[in-house]
Amino acid sequence: MRADDELVTAAKRGDAAAWRELYRAHAGRLVVWLEARSVPGGEAPDDLAAAAWLVAAERITDFHGSASDFGGWLFGIARKHAANASRRAATRVRGADTLAADADRSAPGPEAGLLADEWVRHALAALPPRERDVIACTEVLDLDVATTAEALGMTAVAVRVARHRGLKRLRTRLGEQMDRSERR
Repeated sequence: MRADDELVTAAKRGDAAAWRELYRAHAGRLVVWLEARSVPGGEAPDDLAAAAWLVAAERITDFHGSASDFGGWLFGIARKHAANASRRAATRVRGADTLAADADRSAPGPEAGLLADEWVRHALAALPPRERDVIACTEVLDLDVATTAEALGMTAVAVRVARHRGLKRLRTRLGEQMDRSERR
């Protein structure tokens, strides 16, 4: 195991000056690097950088090395956050495209007296309360699983299960509506 240099040791002790020094050394490069990797519709590079710094502050005791090594570790954390954000953005785009295509084909529209946001409210109202709350947080408000779990007082696993069940119910309901509209 490598020995920590003085700056990293001070940061581990919570020394604010050491954290400022690490921040000055890496923050600008990190944001520029994240901007180069950003995807349309994804999270802002500043937000990803902030998330990486937060994880670094929480897990600094797990890091061993010099201030230069810290940069590689921090960029690794940011890379993982950026990859997760990219996957979430792609999922949102695919989901929105699918919903839009399905809505064009089968969902009640303005001609049936329901506008799109009314249809969403109506569809969510048909879900059990727990699933409705999770779907509203994850899909409508775009909160991540951890934030949703904290907001609803649930575990992350319970959020994932409720989300899966809720989306399955919505897909089933949408499929039933499509079948009815095809029979007409």
